[in-house]
Amino acid sequence: MEQYFNDQFLTVMIKIIIAIFLSGAIGMERGMGNHHAGLRTHILVGVGSCLMMILSLYGFTEFSEEHDYVQFDPARIPSYVISGIGFLGAGTILVNGTTVRGLTTAASVWTVAGLGLVIGAGMYMEAVFTTIIILSILIFLNNFEKLFLSSKKQKAYLLDIELGREDSVAPIMEILERHHLALTNMKMKKYHHDSRMLHVELETRQAINEMELFEELTDLTNIKSVSTVKS
Repeated sequence: MEQYFNDQFLTVMIKIIIAIFLSGAIGMERGMGNHHAGLRTHILVGVGSCLMMILSLYGFTEFSEEHDYVQFDPARIPSYVISGIGFLGAGTILVNGTTVRGLTTAASVWTVAGLGLVIGAGMYMEAVFTTIIILSILIFLNNFEKLFLSSKKQKAYLLDIELGREDSVAPIMEILERHHLALTNMKMKKYHHDSRMLHVELETRQAINEMELFEELTDLTNIKSVSTVKS
């Protein structure tokens, strides 16, 4: 048993525990914001990448000692981790019309993979410092964006409007232009034998009175639904 529970085993265990705590801290911040990749995903990515680095450093030492002519590149496996984690990050990105969500979470998953590799390499202080930086970016810059940049962000709207056979689209377009809403996409299809369904995607950078807009549209025609999409 002593051959397994040696100094190397203890070192590996310490690295994995550190990876759990540091990647878990980032995952907890993402999970509190109801993002798709939360605590468990970030911990698994951090621990998995840490294991890959440990494997790269210690996994082939016996073989290389027995065969002097064999050389190993310890950076090869970590390089595959960094490139391969992209598929997981892509799964956190959601596209809805002109709105894209999940880019920050995808970046945090990729960063946690790098964090796990750093821990696996034994660079503990660097990993702790990087974790503090990442958490500061996710928490404080998020609040900064809400305070100072939210008014400059694009806001997207989706409208489903039911029109009668004789109803014109022109009055609707006039209302949208008056509220400085830019048309990005419009589709029309037959809804019933005497009506059509108009699907409109809009966006604006200006602050608008949403209640006034919705009331004007509702007074004008039969609005099926109006929804606001976070950008």
